[in-house]
Amino acid sequence: MKLTELVQDMAYTLAAGTLDTDITALEYDSRKVVPGSLFVCLTGFQADGHDYIPKALEAGAAALVVERETAVPSGITVLRVEDSRAALALLASAWFGHPAREMTLIGLTGTKGKTTTAHMLKAILEAAGHKVGMIGTIGALVGQEKVSTKNTTPESYELHALFRRMADAGCSHVVMEASSQGFKLRRTAGIQFDVGVFLNLSPDHIGPGEHESFEEYLQCKSLMFRQCVRGLVNLDDEHTPAVTGQALCPLTTFSMTQAADYRAEDVREERRPGFLGSRFAVSGPMSGAFLLDMPGRFNVENALAALAAADMLGIGREAAAKGLETVQVKGRTQLLPTPGHYTLLIDYAHNAVSMENLLSMLRAYRPHRLICLFGGGGNRSRLRRYDMGEMSAKFADLTVLTMDNPRDEEVEAINEDIKVGLARHDGKYISIPDRAQAIRWVIDQAQDGDIIALIGKGHEEYQEIRGVKHFFSEEQVALDYLAGKKQAL
Repeated sequence: MKLTELVQDMAYTLAAGTLDTDITALEYDSRKVVPGSLFVCLTGFQADGHDYIPKALEAGAAALVVERETAVPSGITVLRVEDSRAALALLASAWFGHPAREMTLIGLTGTKGKTTTAHMLKAILEAAGHKVGMIGTIGALVGQEKVSTKNTTPESYELHALFRRMADAGCSHVVMEASSQGFKLRRTAGIQFDVGVFLNLSPDHIGPGEHESFEEYLQCKSLMFRQCVRGLVNLDDEHTPAVTGQALCPLTTFSMTQAADYRAEDVREERRPGFLGSRFAVSGPMSGAFLLDMPGRFNVENALAALAAADMLGIGREAAAKGLETVQVKGRTQLLPTPGHYTLLIDYAHNAVSMENLLSMLRAYRPHRLICLFGGGGNRSRLRRYDMGEMSAKFADLTVLTMDNPRDEEVEAINEDIKVGLARHDGKYISIPDRAQAIRWVIDQAQDGDIIALIGKGHEEYQEIRGVKHFFSEEQVALDYLAGKKQAL
């Protein structure tokens, strides 16, 4: 492909060489450069691509994209740009033939609920007969095929590679989680979402390697509404006015508490053996009663967002209802089958806000006992551990302290921090550092009417210890132990 074909949508200065250069590959990792590559120099948190120019040239790079003046041998083409990350996104789109333009794109942004809402919307679209791609925290799905990814919103090259794969596989729609880091690092630059959805905002992802402040976090979220055709926003979130203040698209609203274009009301918890869900009514363009196979008001709020987005895309009520009745999200209030009349679930809640939402919701189902099993992440804020301990003590009848991802810290030291928070409400607890052993213990202790929440790991299938990720699936640990108990009967 000629370089001139790749640069049609981007602003640049031709600092050396010619646009008539033949390009054989587009790379931003110097280790992957092959003869004829266009090497894009990205400036990151820990490395600067400009430092690897000699290595890229040695490997045969034919052209470079840089942010600053660079001396190169004759015959090498150099394009100077203001932001090489934005340039990579535009180049990647062109390299893969602009696949995003071939499908309907729905972007979801917010602190909580992106993954759940994405699954709900995917289920609705599939119930309407569409083949759907999905990109987010748990990886990517091309229809039902799972593809591993490194980030919630992948680097722009990988993102457009996924789009091309999805378009070639016949996907008509793509539902993706658009993270604040994705916006900050320009991974979505040049993409136009057909519908952009804002769910909520609360302090998170603030610190080294993430966002410098809450204000920057909010600003990154707001970028969604500068690159979508239509916006859908949650009126119940206090930050919605700030997030949408510079919107360049018309906005549609949804709410659980006030007048909006779409409103959910009359929410009722429904619990029976093997089912923990919600019934609710919706008023607006898509109206009627719906049953959701997931518990809690916050999941109803997610479902309302999915219903509204589906309606804006022309999806009918029948498909919407069918999708919500059948949706399952790995690691998000995921129920596991149990032999007794108790409830066992897995959830990704891993900070105080998400724990409070989850545990307060589970209390609304009036369990005989609410048992919360969790640990804390190593190399992370100790304040988060205190607050998580406080939430568990506030809502749970018993806390089981165990291992999460200790990283470079000792499990016992992490759990001592959690105990500080537990003491704020005199929370009853037991410590079982081995997570598999702890899971087997709570299953043995289960009584009729109990709700047992295994939280913090969610969809993750590893434990990170001293720089090594060891395979660990708490879903599999629980299912294997339950199966063994059943055979023993």
